[in-house]
Parts: sequence; structure tokens; C-alpha cells
Amino acid sequence: MNKIIITVVGKDTVGIIAKVCTYLAESQVNILDISQTIVQEFFNMMMIVDMEKSLKPFEQMSADLEKIGQDIGVRIKCQREEIFTKMHRI
Repeated sequence: MNKIIITVVGKDTVGIIAKVCTYLAESQVNILDISQTIVQEFFNMMMIVDMEKSLKPFEQMSADLEKIGQDIGVRIKCQREEIFTKMHRI
């Protein structure tokens, strides 16, 4: 499995989840887990996805999602699971 952590943070607006999930589905990326919260007007989402059958390489997906985030006014970051885990180990 090729797991990726995707985080989305920014001011809440209509369609954030729809735009991200539509892009992932069109790219054949499977969503394994998703958590989202809204605190006052701020949106925060974390997703764990599997890129094993992805039509796009990690670098392209990361750049595409970053651009989608800019277009809708949020920040979207992608990290490989092994790097994310090592960075957050105590």
C-alpha cells in the first residue's frame, strides 16, 4: 500500500471536501480514512489515502492539490505516510 497523508486547512467555504474528493476519485486514489472539523469559521481536514492504483505520481498529485487549495482559499499539503510518521514520532 502506498499511503499518503493529506491535510486541508483554511477558512470554511462550500465545496472543499467535494473538490478534493472529486480530484482523488478521478485520479483513482482510494480514501482510507477522513476526519474533518470546523472550529468557528475555520476548516480542518485530514485524510489517509492509498495511491497504489493512482493514475498520477505523488509529485503531480501533490502539486495539483496545492493548486486546487489556492483556487478555493485553503492550504492543502500531502506527505508520504512514512515521512509523516517519522516527523511526528516523540
